[in-house]
Amino acid sequence: MVVVMDVLYQPTKPLITSSSPSPSISDRNFNYYAHVSTRYHPLPSTSSSSFGLHRITSQLAPNSSKTDAGYGCSWMQDNSTYKSIIANHERRHGPLHSMFPSSPAQVSSVEDLFEFICSGPLIEKLGFTPKTIAESIDKWLTNGFHVCELFNLNELYLTIPQKARIYHYYIPVFLWCEQQISDHRSTFKDGDDIPPLVIGFSAPQGCGKTTLVFALDYLFSKTAGRKSATISIDDFYLTYDEQAKLRENNPGNALLEFRGNAGSHDLPLSVETLMAVSNLTKEACSGMKMKLPRYDKSAYNGRGDRADPSTWPEVEGPLSVVLFEGWMLGFKPLPAQVVKAVDPQLEIVNKNLEAYYDAWDKFIKSWIIIKIKDPSCVYQWRLQAEIGMREAGNPGMTDEEVMDFVSRYLPAYNAYLPTLYTEGPKGSDSNHTLIVEIDEERNPILAG
Repeated sequence: MVVVMDVLYQPTKPLITSSSPSPSISDRNFNYYAHVSTRYHPLPSTSSSSFGLHRITSQLAPNSSKTDAGYGCSWMQDNSTYKSIIANHERRHGPLHSMFPSSPAQVSSVEDLFEFICSGPLIEKLGFTPKTIAESIDKWLTNGFHVCELFNLNELYLTIPQKARIYHYYIPVFLWCEQQISDHRSTFKDGDDIPPLVIGFSAPQGCGKTTLVFALDYLFSKTAGRKSATISIDDFYLTYDEQAKLRENNPGNALLEFRGNAGSHDLPLSVETLMAVSNLTKEACSGMKMKLPRYDKSAYNGRGDRADPSTWPEVEGPLSVVLFEGWMLGFKPLPAQVVKAVDPQLEIVNKNLEAYYDAWDKFIKSWIIIKIKDPSCVYQWRLQAEIGMREAGNPGMTDEEVMDFVSRYLPAYNAYLPTLYTEGPKGSDSNHTLIVEIDEERNPILAG
């Protein structure tokens, strides 16, 4: 039996079907990561003189063409499940802790781990105290075990970077999300049909949001018994033909030459998808499945196209939470003179951005914003990833291609990040917004 919805009748829209045997949580995560691991497929090369490399070379760190960190996530062990997933799909992310030592730090006792948890940079701002941590230490241990399980780590013999990433970052953020879900559900009366909470993750490319969402998705199922869906703004890029028309209509504008900036997304598709997942509630769609759109960045030699709907992953209702991530979530239009001062090419992008609140942000009720000090960090993170891939004998962007790739996002970062950090996204509530500041090695240093 098929749920009768408009989204069923066009192959480029999210699909909802009747219940069938559900994939395991590992299968679901594998499908998601198979999608997100190709997120940074190299864009086609360009000779656009208006967006030359001279604009950005001065922002790269000295000797940035070489790194000892290699590929993958160096805070994990070499045999991690995460690395296997990436290797199977020929894409790898850059190191999350490239500057940390790799010497082991054995977890000798629960007391030692308790003290380590209490020393985390997010603890105080998230409202945790040594007393509340001690009272819930079993929950921390259980969550830590499952994160180690996901990444195939030995929870009794972790390196300092592994302990920090798990107990200073992933688990505190997970517990914050759990509280957000509880707060969301408390606003409804007993017997009400409660829609899933949509949590938005806004963070620049390469800073680790994908891995964070990956871990949270697993924890929701393993320790909280919740069904979750994961979506990226990349899922809503225009088709290849539509992107070609956008390029033709904006000749000479490097910011709209390829996918990425505001204007290169299928906003009706995003609205239909977010409305559909919001309707996967207990009463409305228990046991029903919905196909989530996915984008194939490898199509047309890197120009990309919407993936065949037969390959889209399914999610089964009822859902408790939707994890929606993207590099420009929460960006708000600015006065024209402000964006023109940043880059004249940004003016049309700023105009396009006016439609994005209704398409994306209004669905998000809780926000996690990963804050960086300097957008130029994105260059180094992408260079680390691509150099690692090349050294491993896999396809990867050259240094010049990385500079060109990132340069198309930098004007938007420079224009919109300051307002995002000081004011938050439009319509956001400070009680439901978590800002996590990270350093150049992608480690949390502050929460607000």
